[in-house]
Amino acid sequence: MYNKYLDIFIEVVECGSFTKASEKLFISSTAIMKQMNLMENDVGVKLLERTNHGIKLTNAGKQIYKDAKHIVQYCKNSISHVNKLVQNDSNTITVGTSVICPCKPLMDIWYKINDKYPNYKIKIVPFEDNHTDILTTLKGKDFDFDCIVTPCDSAEWKTKLNFLQLGNYEYTASVPRNHKLSNKKKIDYSDLDNETIMMICDGDSEKSNYLRESILEKSKNVTIEPTPFWYDIDVFNRCEENGNVLMSLNAWKDVHPSLVNIPFKNKVEVPYGIIYSKNPTKSFEFFINCIKDYMEKDVT
Repeated sequence: MYNKYLDIFIEVVECGSFTKASEKLFISSTAIMKQMNLMENDVGVKLLERTNHGIKLTNAGKQIYKDAKHIVQYCKNSISHVNKLVQNDSNTITVGTSVICPCKPLMDIWYKINDKYPNYKIKIVPFEDNHTDILTTLKGKDFDFDCIVTPCDSAEWKTKLNFLQLGNYEYTASVPRNHKLSNKKKIDYSDLDNETIMMICDGDSEKSNYLRESILEKSKNVTIEPTPFWYDIDVFNRCEENGNVLMSLNAWKDVHPSLVNIPFKNKVEVPYGIIYSKNPTKSFEFFINCIKDYMEKDVT
């Protein structure tokens, strides 16, 4: 619905260089420069100034950048609205999935019961783990999917979204493979003495707050480095690059191949499950009740 070089232009601006943009987009910097040249030819004005320190926007480029973000988001919203209209006319349930929030736990349940509901279909929708707040992903009637499966220990989330617990994940310590703790079978709090600990900011996550307090109380000379509440791959990369200890979950043991996940001797768990809108469609409400029925029978 729009020329895709707008996506490249936005990425170049936000990365500050062709090289960094090429790494994120997995295309060569030469190809990116060609796309930017084509874009400038189409627009008829210079948008980017190439410098030894990266790129700099011209005044025209600043305006295009501002408008481009609105254009891209508008088109995405339009497509989302159309998809939602189609989905409302059918019993298709859209499930978001990502590296940090894989939908497998839900799909494992669905595959056990879907033969009872032949009129219902699942559509899996990938999304990027770059959200500072899940409420921007699942809010109102215009989000891109009906639900995601994620750790959920946020009091705020539970006031604004519905949550169906499927189980518990266990907190672990992720360290680079060459870290002195990497050969440990289990981590004791005293093992963290003098370490920099990466974990989410103090907030409304009861389990995370408990873990932080335990570390600060029982470990000596630790430094807490705050991470975003919503992890993405950059958090794991930073852990590997800086040689720090990242508070992670056993579900994420394969997220980064250069990191080792080690459980704690004193187990701390966080609930995970399905989060979805407070105002779900009738189709999704029926679907979630099917999952609830299975969970209740499975427990008994």
